[in-house]
Amino acid sequence: MASAGVGLASVSLLAAAAAGWIAPSLLRFGPLRQACYPVLAGVGSEAHIALTFDDGPDPAGTLAVLGALADLGWRATFFLVGEQVRCHPQLARAVAEAGHELALHGDRHRNHLFRSGRDVAADLRRGAETIRAATGVSPVFFRPPFGVFTAGTLAAARRQRLHPVLWTAWGRDWEVSTGPQVAATVLATLDERGTILLHDADRYARTPQSWKATVDALPVLGQAAAEHGWRIGPLQEHFRLDVEPDRRR
Repeated sequence: MASAGVGLASVSLLAAAAAGWIAPSLLRFGPLRQACYPVLAGVGSEAHIALTFDDGPDPAGTLAVLGALADLGWRATFFLVGEQVRCHPQLARAVAEAGHELALHGDRHRNHLFRSGRDVAADLRRGAETIRAATGVSPVFFRPPFGVFTAGTLAAARRQRLHPVLWTAWGRDWEVSTGPQVAATVLATLDERGTILLHDADRYARTPQSWKATVDALPVLGQAAAEHGWRIGPLQEHFRLDVEPDRRR
């Protein structure tokens, strides 16, 4: 009987540990994170919208997005993937040189629920080092692939001095859609002080060249921003962080 009790206790401890490990993944659900952790959700300054792009850099998508942003006079935050930066370091530099903010989306685009804490820590470290080596800029913000955190994700981000940020509105621009559809999806849940998630690459998307709809959505979002009196900018501006990017080569 005693051994059975010990066994049940061990199972309970393992279950509790597993629950604690995966509990942060629940923050992927927008209403929960916005209610409990507004900064993590991307809620920032009044009448300001943070514009963010994931999954780049991409030779076609990133350049097209940069052109659309230049036309609008907007700056944004680009969450770069380390393996993509190694393939296209010149594009990562082009994003920074255009005045945009560089952030980390991980070194490889893999769900953290299926990775060990050690693997995630190595991933964030390598991704940040890759961005720094290619551009001379140390990322300040981090968003995990698929928006899924574990306890290991948060611990690794803390060790790398990265601020984790998700989003309040997305365009579902990885699916088959048009620019107006992407914009309408964003605006359906976007409020002032929010953070928009879009993508400047189709490397991990369901739809080839999905970034074309993203580019077409930007002028529509520009019109909405003008009508509401929203300012559009990167995350450091959104959160009013007095952080000077660390530029080391």
